[in-house]
Amino acid sequence: MELISSAERNRLFERFHHDAFHLELRDDYSVPDENGPFQRWMAGEETDHSHLASWLRLVRRSTVRGMTVRRVRVVTEPLTPYIQWEHAVTTANQGAGENIRWLPRQLMPADTALPCDGHDWWLFDDRLLAVGHFDPEGRTLGSQIIEDTAIVAQCARLRDQLWTLAVPHTEYAP
Repeated sequence: MELISSAERNRLFERFHHDAFHLELRDDYSVPDENGPFQRWMAGEETDHSHLASWLRLVRRSTVRGMTVRRVRVVTEPLTPYIQWEHAVTTANQGAGENIRWLPRQLMPADTALPCDGHDWWLFDDRLLAVGHFDPEGRTLGSQIIEDTAIVAQCARLRDQLWTLAVPHTEYAP
């Protein structure tokens, strides 16, 4: 399986035309550039959004062109410290135009089939998937590109189902 880097995946944002949707299924992401802001937040310091700067610019460039960028975060309650921190910094994402909803794992229908072996994924314009792969410690290895129409359609159906079940960020109180 060939994987593209996070930078290569982010370049997909320059090529989509309508909607970019991310499904997050993990309760922790070990992203090295987040370690400092996360540790400072854990120590009770003010929330720092500096680690999000390039992401927020990318989202803003997309949303000012009229595109939608959205995600559903499927989370285990009670929330892990990492997800609590993600919740605290989500206002910055929203300020850039990203629409984020939260879905407590126990509210997912029991018969929910997770495509792509239960990995996180980005779905671009209902035609292309970038499926995230992680090492055993949770660090990002890269994304697998999938354009198989049956898999893409399955992900689009799941996106629509979970989007309607998920709680908008402004209404979700962990």
